[in-house]
Amino acid sequence: MTPLTPFENAWHYRELIRAVVRRELAVRFRGSILGWLWAIFGPLVMLSAYTVIFSNAVGVPASAKQGGVGSYALSIFTGLIVFNLFSELAYRSPGLLHEHAAVIKKSIFPSETLAWTAAIRASVYALISLAVLFVFELALTFWLPPTCLLLPFVVVPFFLFLLGISWFLMALGSFTRDVAYLMISIVPVFMFATPIFYSIEDVPPHLRFYVHFNPIGNYVEMIRDVVLFNRFPDALLYLGTVGGSLLVFFFSYRFFMQYKAVFVDVI
Repeated sequence: MTPLTPFENAWHYRELIRAVVRRELAVRFRGSILGWLWAIFGPLVMLSAYTVIFSNAVGVPASAKQGGVGSYALSIFTGLIVFNLFSELAYRSPGLLHEHAAVIKKSIFPSETLAWTAAIRASVYALISLAVLFVFELALTFWLPPTCLLLPFVVVPFFLFLLGISWFLMALGSFTRDVAYLMISIVPVFMFATPIFYSIEDVPPHLRFYVHFNPIGNYVEMIRDVVLFNRFPDALLYLGTVGGSLLVFFFSYRFFMQYKAVFVDVI
């Protein structure tokens, strides 16, 4: 296997991936009156709620007072976009092979493409939330930071990391349903170990080194830097996180493909 193999494989099955993604997006809001407006309405309600809660009920933490209520609400919303994208795949991936067991067993179906379709589907909703974030940021600050142009350099390795996580959880989940229940148990706890309602700067200095072992938290901080704070991510943090993401991506793909033939017998 070469470093390009996962991408060559995805390109080879691009029409299948496109068709599956289109079908899953089409059925998401089928039967509803508002349709895709619900994908916009949800993030709008969430961001509005955070703004109201932290401006009236809870108040802005001391570390966030300089930016104000609006800035803090945007910071939380950014963290939730990143974490919700991860959590959706963490919840769904262990059962993906079981979900498509009939197709996999009855035909020569490239099961590795399921990670691509799941990640792309989840990313579409994350991009809608990101668009809502940009609209609110424009309304509050009347500009978007020039560093927003660097967003693809952070989002692409994050997407590859999520693909790796999906392949790994799909492989483990094919052998036992316990993986799905484990994700349901630990992902909500993992949320509090991720700097969503706080920043890494709020963590005591002697603990920050350990916090950086959480790649989701690192991506939250880097996306906040380029989208909200108009600053470049720390070079060491970026290189370390991207390097780790690529390792997860390639290791997980190889792990999945190594046991791909076994999945048909265990799902």
